[in-house]
Amino acid sequence: MSMLETSIPGHQGGVAYSVADASGRPSSARTVVMKFGGTSVKDLDRIRIVAKKVKEEWARGHRVAVVVSAMSGVTNQMVKYCHDLNPMADRAEYDAVVASGEQVTSGLLAIALGALNVPARSFQGWQIPLMTDEAHGCAAIEGVDGTALLKCLEQGIVPVIAGFQGVDEHGRIATLGRGGSDTSAVALAAAMKADQCDIYTDVDGIYTTDPRIVKQAQRLDRITYEEMLELASVGAKVLQTRSVGLAMRENVRVRVLSSFVETDDNSGTIVVDEDESVEKKLVTGIAYSMDEAKITIRQLPDEPGIAAKVFGPLSAAGLNVDMIVQSIGADRSTNMTFTIGKGEEVQACKILEELRSEIGYGDLNTSRNVVKISVVGVGMRSNTGVATTMFRTLAEKGINLQVISTSEIKISVLIDAEYMELAMRALHTAYGLDAGEGA
Repeated sequence: MSMLETSIPGHQGGVAYSVADASGRPSSARTVVMKFGGTSVKDLDRIRIVAKKVKEEWARGHRVAVVVSAMSGVTNQMVKYCHDLNPMADRAEYDAVVASGEQVTSGLLAIALGALNVPARSFQGWQIPLMTDEAHGCAAIEGVDGTALLKCLEQGIVPVIAGFQGVDEHGRIATLGRGGSDTSAVALAAAMKADQCDIYTDVDGIYTTDPRIVKQAQRLDRITYEEMLELASVGAKVLQTRSVGLAMRENVRVRVLSSFVETDDNSGTIVVDEDESVEKKLVTGIAYSMDEAKITIRQLPDEPGIAAKVFGPLSAAGLNVDMIVQSIGADRSTNMTFTIGKGEEVQACKILEELRSEIGYGDLNTSRNVVKISVVGVGMRSNTGVATTMFRTLAEKGINLQVISTSEIKISVLIDAEYMELAMRALHTAYGLDAGEGA
């Protein structure tokens, strides 16, 4: 049994009974979790619009639960308050402050729904409870008890849940990290056995690439969990990586759509299991990340265990190394290049400088003028030539590749940042993703 599963009235052995609940709705009615991000609830006017969308879903006879983020800009302000008072503030107290934005939004939306004659009740993470570990600021979900939420649904009440937050075993509020409301929504959808988790954002779905850079980008009707996970991990900002991983593990059907336009059952992009993806495209999407710093260590000793000596201390410090390439110099010494988040570059270099005498390397060079470009598609598993197309296309544009990394359904390259837009457009065309090409 999944850690998120709970007993659900009206269900036995995975089969829904068609009996009426306290609201008069059949217990087999469709259960939908609707999640709204910060821009969707940035002010009272937008909260009223969200309330109308929720009412429309509820009026269709569906059992509806809502997850909300803080109003746009509020969390940043809370973070600033904490840092201004004490940059090294206790993480549990920090969480108590930054989680307050979602508490306000959930209450306001419940009030707005009441004004539309929709029975609603706000919930904080600890009231559900949504249990987490003690990693305050980036806590992981350990379990969800959906009993209280299901009771609301049975009575026709819309639970409005503060996203981004849970409670640890000591009863302290713990937040899930940036974008954590997406993860809250998926976890709650899994616990309630929801038919679908709708993530409302400021875009109308998931595109083949960033439409602000490539005007010929197309909205995808469907994308697999694996493809979305890879895209999210390499720079696509639509969904939080952890939320996609949880959706894949718990088999939660996720839909991404806009809160600013009229929508119907065919709107947005559905994130599904690979078995539901009829067409296995060679390349589904192209993403980029500007949050990369390149570090090169020259003249390392060419001996067994040298990589462990370099990356072990970085890992121990909680620093995440991404792309890695190693080469042998003319003097038989080793040169090693890798990427790390820009925000972690200074700490990484400090650790490496402290290791210089122990390891015995030559130069340490860094560069922030780089961008990572990644192409993703489940079709890569059964097709060859994807890498060749990428390398040839970039070479034709005079773009040099600094680092290359691959996985089963992804190829990433590191290039000079000034060529980012040129590379994105050229690759989008090369893989037949431009609008009008039927990709």
